[in-house]
Amino acid sequence: MDQTLQDRKPAIHLEDVHVTLPSRAGPVPILRGIDLNVPRGQAIAVVGRSGSGKSTLLMIIAGLERATRGRVEVVGADLSRLDEDGLARLRAANIGIVFQSFHLVPTMTALENVALPLEFLGRDDAFERARAALADVGVSHREAHFPGQLSGGEQQRVALARALGSRPALILADEPTGNLDLTTGAQVMDLLFDLKERTGATLLLITHDRSLTKRCDRTVSLADGRIVAREGKRRVSAS
Repeated sequence: MDQTLQDRKPAIHLEDVHVTLPSRAGPVPILRGIDLNVPRGQAIAVVGRSGSGKSTLLMIIAGLERATRGRVEVVGADLSRLDEDGLARLRAANIGIVFQSFHLVPTMTALENVALPLEFLGRDDAFERARAALADVGVSHREAHFPGQLSGGEQQRVALARALGSRPALILADEPTGNLDLTTGAQVMDLLFDLKERTGATLLLITHDRSLTKRCDRTVSLADGRIVAREGKRRVSAS
């Protein structure tokens, strides 16, 4: 495909996406016919009560779970056409994921944690870029420390550096400040939005914090696995 045409494609395109999980009581629908387009460079907030399907939506977009039915395209790639190795390469090169729990490898230093996905990509400059990413988030002085030696805010900054070290086109953040106090959480979110603007990345943010939704271009509300409302700073199409 022509690269210019590829770049014009939305960062996220979901078409009639369903996720149904088996259980002893029978199939359990988690997502029910999700349609969503997120243009490149836009920030979108996803809100909804616990159990509404928010985290499953993020996992489907990240290629960490498979849709039962429907079309999932992320940064121009049809995820149904990729095997697990292909999905892993797509994530490493194009998708940065920040979770509420930091998911750092406890036996690796901050520098090694950030360099890990870059090494997976075969980059000769993995550690150089990891140092730059740690500097971007203000914890370069902690690069030789292990996660257990870092505060919660420092661990989340390292996780953010790891997610953004490859300069991904898409950032997925699932309640990234949920384990932080209000002041530290606000600092981390300021950093996340600043890095998003500097890199031109697309951001999908799962949050319950209405002050954060106001910083996004659009807000999508989920309930019972369906999109029930869409709001934006400017008028947007139904999809």
